[in-house]
Amino acid sequence: MPAQDMPSDSEQTQVFLQYLKTLTPTTPSPETEISSLLSSGANLHYRCPTTGTTPLHIAATSGNLAAVKAILSAGHPWNAVDDNGKSAGECAKEAGWDKLYDFMVEEGVRVEFILKVLDATGDGADDMEQEEVNDTVEEARQEASEASEKDEPPTDSKKPSNATYLASSLTYSSNTLLDADSNAVMMGWEAPLMTLHAAVIAPQPGLDVLNIGFGLGLIDEELQKRKPRTHTIVEAHPDVYKKMLDDGWDKKEGVRIVFGRWQDVLHELEVYDGIFFDTFGENYDDLKEFHEHLPNILRETGTYSFFNGLAGTNSFFHDVSCRIAQFDLAEIGLDTTYEEVEVDKLGDDVATTFGWFSGFANQKFSTLLYGLVTKEDVGGGVFLHCLFHKAPETKKSVSVVTGTTKERAGYGGMGEKA
Repeated sequence: MPAQDMPSDSEQTQVFLQYLKTLTPTTPSPETEISSLLSSGANLHYRCPTTGTTPLHIAATSGNLAAVKAILSAGHPWNAVDDNGKSAGECAKEAGWDKLYDFMVEEGVRVEFILKVLDATGDGADDMEQEEVNDTVEEARQEASEASEKDEPPTDSKKPSNATYLASSLTYSSNTLLDADSNAVMMGWEAPLMTLHAAVIAPQPGLDVLNIGFGLGLIDEELQKRKPRTHTIVEAHPDVYKKMLDDGWDKKEGVRIVFGRWQDVLHELEVYDGIFFDTFGENYDDLKEFHEHLPNILRETGTYSFFNGLAGTNSFFHDVSCRIAQFDLAEIGLDTTYEEVEVDKLGDDVATTFGWFSGFANQKFSTLLYGLVTKEDVGGGVFLHCLFHKAPETKKSVSVVTGTTKERAGYGGMGEKA
């Protein structure tokens, strides 16, 4: 074809997009056509100027797994979102392509592991073949597994991720704990969720339990009702600690308060039947670090639970984040199963406020693990309760109940506008 008859890059992009829109789940060998169109100048990273929709969104909606694989292999970001913050993974889920959705979750996990490894090693991805990248990821997992078996003392060589929060003034108001910027650290509506946590980590009286992060004391009140033998509470914020003393928590039978960051008081902890983790202002790295200490403080028949808001504002990224957490927990011998808990059965305050904080209020979503699920409205949501079971030879278990999008350990977004 003469040069003057060649379609422009813009025209090639439109041909590319139109082809993607014609795909069905059974369209054969789309990777060949996609490769040809991209080679001839189609823009892989096109964004619709009015909606922000990307080629990956279109392919995911079509349900064609091979097309999605081809687009991702060509270099399209897995976590692209449109102008409304909607991911391609959500498009696949809403269209009913569950197998495709599962693949996209696993792809997100794979890429995030690669990025973490490259960030940790300082290597770049440009010069690495895919096989080299996969080998690097596997080596890093092996090193992490070996490191978790060592009983090394904690170090405090870097500034705490929640230093600003710990230095700020807190206010108790109307059964809500607020920071200096009026952000909610904890709210009374969370009580039904904490009841679930307490039942998981203290299924019977007479156990030794540990809670990291007091807040409003909601889970601690529930744990007291379950009559533990000992009840240890670690709290790092001086205002919360003062409130605990004012309310007489230090005088309750069996209760022991440890004031300080959990990283700094690990040597004061013992071994427990049940452990709950719910800090504020920390990130996933902090949560992961705590998990690495679990083998030393959780009994073999014990149960662990944490407030899980991993990428809580987006159901797809939430699933990816939880899978990453699952792999990280597997490094210390924890397997994962899931149980569903319906939000609307926990009361109107939980369903409505949970939806608002998670960014899903008045929106419709399909059922997703670890994410708030809105069927008709917020009141029809589903809250997922996740159980992590220790491998048979060690018998420990860990349980997780998802939460809202506050600054709790593990929160963070993954979305990228391509």
